[in-house]
Amino acid sequence: METLAFIPSPSSGEIVIGPVPLRGYAFCIIVGVFIAVWLGGKRWVARGGQPGTVADIAVWAVPFGLVGGRLYHVVTDYQLYFGEGRDWVDAFKIWEGGLGIWGAIALGAVGAWIGCRRRGIPLPAYADAIAPGIALAQAVGRWGNWFNQELYGRPTDLPWAVRIDNGVDTGTFHPTFLYESLWCVGVALLVIWADRRFRLGHGRAFALYVAAYTVGRFWIEYLRIDEAHEIWGLRLNNWTSIVVFLAAVAYIVLSARLRPGREDVVEPAADKADADTDDAADADGTGTGGGAAAKGSTEGEGKAAQDRADGPERAEPAGGASASTAG
Repeated sequence: METLAFIPSPSSGEIVIGPVPLRGYAFCIIVGVFIAVWLGGKRWVARGGQPGTVADIAVWAVPFGLVGGRLYHVVTDYQLYFGEGRDWVDAFKIWEGGLGIWGAIALGAVGAWIGCRRRGIPLPAYADAIAPGIALAQAVGRWGNWFNQELYGRPTDLPWAVRIDNGVDTGTFHPTFLYESLWCVGVALLVIWADRRFRLGHGRAFALYVAAYTVGRFWIEYLRIDEAHEIWGLRLNNWTSIVVFLAAVAYIVLSARLRPGREDVVEPAADKADADTDDAADADGTGTGGGAAAKGSTEGEGKAAQDRADGPERAEPAGGASASTAG
């Protein structure tokens, strides 16, 4: 059956920005990181943290995440780099695609933990703040697969099929990159809504993101036709989705019982800075309490001085009135 409409694939995997050519895959990752840091920063400040903290910790988390994502991909698809006729040097060509989200999150969490520890910040609170941003970063990053014409699904003639002509496959296929991108946007909105509605804390917003993402990843992974290891008829990433989903749900349940509610203080330095500001304001009379006290003191001193100045004149009428009354 002839396909009536389809999504065309880029003729080139590069985006030219002025005189600089940039791989589309790398461009999508960079944009995704900026979105995650921007949204995470806004959510962190709203929770009582300081501006710039999320970006500072991201300096640790992002490189760790990229290394972890690449390691997971290379280890689980080692035949692409160490098989017969393959060049192991290609394992380092991250710009050509190949990042495993599971490895990126796992090793990225290690980097975030280092950054949080250096600033005295609880990692679960930081994870809650950046969770929706990570989902949006994934939504943008998946378009890198579109630039590389990779990780598509089974053949289809649906109007939203993606046209592939990469030297290996030719035709129209399920655009799994699009499915996952839209799913990640939905996950981000779900986490934002649930966080506002239930005031999730202690890592539960992040766990909700993980659980919701794995549900979508399971059925999207089932559509893909790229080479992958299988266990008992399911692709490796399907099994990973199941295990991670169960772990995330268990964390939500146990965390809600052991540590209900949300953290009162997410960044001790920010809380201390607010306290110091209030103390300084009270000291110079510009604070709420200090200002009222200073004003009352000033008014009291002024009235006392005026009474002393008018004392003799006010004493006589008062004394006369008393004598007259007594007489």
